[in-house]
Amino acid sequence: MISDVYFPRINGVSTSIQTFKGEFERAGHKVILIAPEYTGSDEKHDSIIRIESRSIPYDPEDRMMKSSHIKWLIPELKKYNFDLIHIQTPFVAHYSGIKIARALGIPCIITYHTLFEEYLYHYIPFIPKQVLRLFARRFSSSQCNQAQGVIAPSTVIVDLLKAYGVKNNIKIIPTGISSQKFKVGDGDKFRSKFNIPKNKKILLNVSRVAFEKNIGLLLELVNQVKQYIPDVMLVIAGEGPAKNAYIKQAKQLNLDNHIAFVGYLDRDSELIDCYQSADLFVFSSVTETQGLVLLEAMAAGTPVVSIAAMGTKDILLGCEGARITNGEIDDFCNKVVSLLNNQKIYNDTKQAAIDYAQEWDSTTLANKMVSFYQQLITNKSISVDYADT
Repeated sequence: MISDVYFPRINGVSTSIQTFKGEFERAGHKVILIAPEYTGSDEKHDSIIRIESRSIPYDPEDRMMKSSHIKWLIPELKKYNFDLIHIQTPFVAHYSGIKIARALGIPCIITYHTLFEEYLYHYIPFIPKQVLRLFARRFSSSQCNQAQGVIAPSTVIVDLLKAYGVKNNIKIIPTGISSQKFKVGDGDKFRSKFNIPKNKKILLNVSRVAFEKNIGLLLELVNQVKQYIPDVMLVIAGEGPAKNAYIKQAKQLNLDNHIAFVGYLDRDSELIDCYQSADLFVFSSVTETQGLVLLEAMAAGTPVVSIAAMGTKDILLGCEGARITNGEIDDFCNKVVSLLNNQKIYNDTKQAAIDYAQEWDSTTLANKMVSFYQQLITNKSISVDYADT
């Protein structure tokens, strides 16, 4: 595997890589990950090759790997006798991954984690949105067509990639979860750490605090919900470039006693406690390729109220552990309030959420990925003559 991001950088791509990598290794497969080196991180692991990287202007969370350092690795990588390269991100990792696969004469696949046509204009606002969308679509189709296979985390992404002009083999394989992991948290411990009284009703959102996550809608939501449930609080777990803007919006709405930005949380302890502390998980992003946090919340027994758009549709449609909102504040508020004010319905929804999360088993989905790998490895008709990059 090769990726432009991995822990300690927290996001859905890092989580997906860690989940699949762990499942593959438990099944006896050998997995090597090439990922950036992060300032201040002393993590060492025999199966992770950290590449010297540099900072990215206006993006303090991420690092850019030095492609020349990856190129120098190729003679050493040949000794591993790899079967396949799995590219996880579209920047240095993509072009370096293609070069490695070509040098080793083996197939490569891409996971399309990020819907770039809905992201770029938040970061390059001086270029017209339609121009950026056209660029993103051509960029995505070009990269996907350079590989022998593409992994899409949801059906809507498959349809989009085909509309972009992607011609090669696309397989839907979402990231699974280990549902048992999220059942053992200590919600009281989380509330105590962040001074949240037990009587507060917590609406939780876990995501990168970026404009494309549409968190401003959640601030408007809690502003309305507090008229019906005065002790409500919105907890936002994550960091990102829009945080200061959202803090300003919260002040303008007089939400000082109804909102808490708690930053990034350790995934193996604090985050699980956080999920367990919440009464509801609320989600407003319309750009997700999957929405793994929805499943994590449900595995913890936290019912979900969310917009069903893009990749989240595959999770939410037909799920009795969640309520789907159309995104209008009145509708969003009504669904939140009706769940919190009816204990019987809440308890039934909570149990349905737990049961549903168990269907998204990470081991089953990892086995599906291995089968796809094997198909590409053994298919003699696949060409590994890569396009020039």
